[in-house]
Amino acid sequence: MRRKILIVDDDADLSEIIADMLEDYGYHVTKAGDAGAAFSLLAEQHFHLVLLDINLPDGTGFELCRELREVSTVPVIFASARTSETDRITGFDTGGDDYIPKPYSMKELLSRVNACIRRTYGFTEQEETVEFGDVEVNLAARTVTKGKEICSLSLKEFDLLACLCRHKNTAVSKEKLITEVWGTFSLVEPSTLTVHIRWLREKIEDNPAEPDYIKTVYKVGYMLEVKE
Repeated sequence: MRRKILIVDDDADLSEIIADMLEDYGYHVTKAGDAGAAFSLLAEQHFHLVLLDINLPDGTGFELCRELREVSTVPVIFASARTSETDRITGFDTGGDDYIPKPYSMKELLSRVNACIRRTYGFTEQEETVEFGDVEVNLAARTVTKGKEICSLSLKEFDLLACLCRHKNTAVSKEKLITEVWGTFSLVEPSTLTVHIRWLREKIEDNPAEPDYIKTVYKVGYMLEVKE
């Protein structure tokens, strides 16, 4: 499964070079030129890492990281020409996971990104296929079959099921599900999640009213129960 990285930097040429390099190594990269664009992207989708400049046209990376930390633990690597000890300390104090001064080599940046991804998500890739009952979910191909027949899911329905698959047999809070499926700064209400859970159950459960797989965890959220 390709990890998604958000680059927030007003240097479009540098962002393009970094994006090309990271995509060559299997990452999926999205670029934002200012804090406003970054907030919009973070509200729409989930990222596995944010590469963040400090000096932005409409604010600072410190401010963005501080707000991000109120709702998300996504890894943040500061990459900036500001190299003073005070700036580095501020970067870590606002929630940054690493700080790399400009100019830097692409090899060093890649190494730091890989290390941050490993620390956060583990050394091994998530399994690409999850099976339960007569349902098979292929996370890489984004397909779902039930009884060998293709199960048609909407984009958000699949993203929700994929999130449950990645955390199978573990209770996932409603807040975490909303963040990972709809975006960090999303204004989606919990009722929207409830509706999507109901739709998923109707498509993959034999008896949606008494689900065998997508279980409600009282006062927490939901869990995909998969017998190992």
